[in-house]
Amino acid sequence: MRRFLQGRVVPGMARTTGFPTSSNRASSLHLRWDWGPRPPELVAVEVDLTVVDPPHGDGADHLYFWALQASFSGGGAGHVGLQHHPAHPGRRAANWGGYAAGGGGELSGTESPFPSARNNPNTRDFDWVPDRPYRIGIRRGATGWAGTVDGIVLRELHAGGARLRDILVWSEVFARCDHPSAAVRWSGFAGTTADGDIVRPRAVHVNYQREAAGGCSNTSSEPDDAGGIVQRTNTARATPQGAVLPLD
Repeated sequence: MRRFLQGRVVPGMARTTGFPTSSNRASSLHLRWDWGPRPPELVAVEVDLTVVDPPHGDGADHLYFWALQASFSGGGAGHVGLQHHPAHPGRRAANWGGYAAGGGGELSGTESPFPSARNNPNTRDFDWVPDRPYRIGIRRGATGWAGTVDGIVLRELHAGGARLRDILVWSEVFARCDHPSAAVRWSGFAGTTADGDIVRPRAVHVNYQREAAGGCSNTSSEPDDAGGIVQRTNTARATPQGAVLPLD
């Protein structure tokens, strides 16, 4: 599943019911990290992901994917995160996968130590629980780029380069726009430089998949009182497209 940042919302094309009409029948919302005028030379990035309102009701029968994404300086990009996935035990999984540059297809990688009910190399059985923060990370490994959850390596992707760039987090939802509301919280945004310094983005830029591209218009990304950002489905959109949300 490729990830693309979409353009501005087209007025007068609200979609609040039914399934998204995008090519993969998903609606996505993104938070792109803003480091200021001189982005750091990053070798690792991390963020806390908490599923605060898990999918339920009719929405529980569909895939939800929440991930941290980065591009590799050697080409390609990867995304690591948690999934509500009906085909895995307890409907819970973790994923670390990516794509080569220039439409080169999925990146290969090492075999994960976690089992997979679908024998999928990227998506593995992972019994996450709601209301518990998981530290999601990307860093250089022994043979490629490692995707981690709470410091545990899911696997490594075979991609080159020594730096990470274009960092963002996102929710990708395959449920109907009017299925019961679900939400995740992002917090603890951080990166590590080549010198070993811990750096933090100053803000995130809000993006929603355009209704014209099949997205739902009733998704929202909103700051909370503790300095995190909550991404929610089936809710009034309180934060407009293109907004910049400062981070504490």
